[in-house]
Amino acid sequence: MSMNSFGHLFRVTTWGESHGPALGCTVDGCPPGVAITPAMIQHWLDKRKPGQNKYTTQRREADEVRILSGVFEGVTTGTPIQLMIENTDQRSKDYGDIKEKFRPGHADITYFQKYGIRDYRGGGRSSARETASRVAAGGLAREAIKAIAPNVQITGYMVQMGTHKTDVRDMAQIDQNPFWVPDAQAAADWAEYLDGLRKSGSSVGAIIEVTARNVPAGIGAPVYGKLDTDLAAAMMSINAVKGVEIGEGMSAAMLTGELNADEIFMGPDGQPEYSSNHAGGILGGISTGQDIVVRFAVKPTSSILTTRQTITKSGEQTQIITKGRHDPCVGIRAVPVGEAMMACVILDHLLLHRGQIGENRGSIG
Repeated sequence: MSMNSFGHLFRVTTWGESHGPALGCTVDGCPPGVAITPAMIQHWLDKRKPGQNKYTTQRREADEVRILSGVFEGVTTGTPIQLMIENTDQRSKDYGDIKEKFRPGHADITYFQKYGIRDYRGGGRSSARETASRVAAGGLAREAIKAIAPNVQITGYMVQMGTHKTDVRDMAQIDQNPFWVPDAQAAADWAEYLDGLRKSGSSVGAIIEVTARNVPAGIGAPVYGKLDTDLAAAMMSINAVKGVEIGEGMSAAMLTGELNADEIFMGPDGQPEYSSNHAGGILGGISTGQDIVVRFAVKPTSSILTTRQTITKSGEQTQIITKGRHDPCVGIRAVPVGEAMMACVILDHLLLHRGQIGENRGSIG
């Protein structure tokens, strides 16, 4: 299986399976001299790890990261960094009943059609467990960003669960509820809604928004090196993601040119200011200096207790109920994953910009 890497200069390769002995990533291209410890990365992994509340899978994993290479005396050396996370709470027997069956809505069938191998232990490589590796890489990327653009702030939060939406952006609320939603009332309402789904053995999808504030203008490149191209690809690569939008996204199709164009003014500090941010902080693939805003839609967890029709590896018609420990809304734990992918892409483009341009060349005023 190829294509397990992403990024240009800051390049991440993930490895491992859901029920293997361990998983992790190899990060190549991290600048030398970045202060890093396992605790710095662990902070972000703890946001994603399972079993923290009744609204996520009850699989109990410490997700404790180990740095195996590329760091000496607390700083990166510029050589490949190997991060490893051991699996300690696998229950492969939970999947014995589906060994010969394909789960509807899951990648089981396409992986088998492509590779001829059926890793039924929680989906193997297609499991969302793989995203722990991304979060570890994202934790490293955040520390490197601090050295290059220390004012950058990356924040993810849920803005929709099923049909329940919120337009509130009270950022102080994000860490106060299990859904990472910036709305205290929505958190209370969604808790009751999801609890009912969880008890019935069903699941629901969600929409996650990730913002990057204080990203310098000029990051990204035209045509094939667009910042939004790489952000869209990064978010789309996350397990269960079925749609990505930047800024106004799909809603831009409903706007007129007058409404959509973000008017430009000279600010008191001599820098451009914009009347709005329909563009999501990116024009022509290059950052404007405004907040970069990305949203992605996560489908419902396909492993549910409702009987569904399917087929076996031999082509026989049958029924399936997926047992085991699963997230009733996988979008909850997708929030730190989205943050991690944003961090990796932003760092990658900061390094690309520094390598080709250095300082911005265009002076306004």
